[in-house]
Amino acid sequence: MADILNRIESIIEEKKEDKTDRKIRVGIIGTGWIAESHIYEYKQMPDVEVVAGADLIPGKAETFFKDNEVENVRCYLSGHEMLENEQLDIVSICTYNAQHAPCAIDALKHGVNVMLEKPFTVTLDEAVEVMKAEKESGKLLTIGYQPRMSVNMQMIKKIVESGELGKVYYLQAGGGRRRGIPTPYGTSFIEKSTGGIGAVGDIGTYSLDMLLNAVGYPKPLTVTGYMSDFFGKDPAYYPGHPEYAEKFGVDDFSAGFIRLEGGIMLDFRISWAMNMDTCGDALILGTKGGLRIPSTDCWNGEFDKPLTIYKEVAGKQISYQIPLEKSGDIFFKKLRSFVDAVKNGGKVSVPSSQILYNQAIIDGIVKSNEAGHEINIVIPEI
Repeated sequence: MADILNRIESIIEEKKEDKTDRKIRVGIIGTGWIAESHIYEYKQMPDVEVVAGADLIPGKAETFFKDNEVENVRCYLSGHEMLENEQLDIVSICTYNAQHAPCAIDALKHGVNVMLEKPFTVTLDEAVEVMKAEKESGKLLTIGYQPRMSVNMQMIKKIVESGELGKVYYLQAGGGRRRGIPTPYGTSFIEKSTGGIGAVGDIGTYSLDMLLNAVGYPKPLTVTGYMSDFFGKDPAYYPGHPEYAEKFGVDDFSAGFIRLEGGIMLDFRISWAMNMDTCGDALILGTKGGLRIPSTDCWNGEFDKPLTIYKEVAGKQISYQIPLEKSGDIFFKKLRSFVDAVKNGGKVSVPSSQILYNQAIIDGIVKSNEAGHEINIVIPEI
């Protein structure tokens, strides 16, 4: 009897060791420019092995892995084919926006954990369908917001939670590009069939996450939205490629006024192109203090100036700055945190339940712009 028990204990220990030592097997769907950041960071992880990749363009995946010096990777012409033939732990979805939902749903149904690049999806309905697949599969899903890994971005949330600002009642999104329609990467960002949404989803989603995360992601209730495409539709914007103007089918500037639960108003604006250097700094206004977050062109990483807090103390109006800290490689930390969650059965750092509200706002801006008036935001049950 003792021998049997010892043997059972030995087998259990072997399995534990195998689980610990086994490398996490990763596949990449879409081998464009953002996939280069994924493959670079995965290469830094000794417990991760990129074993497969897929791209619709023949030969593109093979060239991608060769250029990035990753060998013995099996390549496919579709993510579905890759999922059918590979035993994967994680898939990084780096496709254009319109393929986010179908690829994520397919991966989850194949029992694979999903690292999905932002934006979550193109529409709210798509996001809901992805979350249904997530719930049914029991697998992990996260959306790629590397600014969450920045200690400076994290400080924004800490300041709000500390009570230093009192009750927050108003949020202002700022930033934006003066000239920055992303056509250096081809036209997948600007065509309706591939991008689906433009500046509002590409970089606006970052500024939304920064502010909404800071105040606990309250539910959006109503939205008045505006979208334009004056620069994107102008052939003069594209020296050497005037034909891009005809392909432009998304927004190059978007704005919205959103009512959130808890009596908070969100004044949102973002730009790929405008006749201004910035839409302004981001602001968080509270009853005891205000926070100024220095403007960046897209809020996708660090900012280069300190945060500033404005208060009144003993009848005097004062302001003080929060020194910047070094965060290290935040893109690495984004992927590493997901790998650790998959290995250890932990929670993801950016859950879909939060980004659903982010997507609902984007979807609301689109629908309000089409309707020409304020609309209610209705989020389906999942």
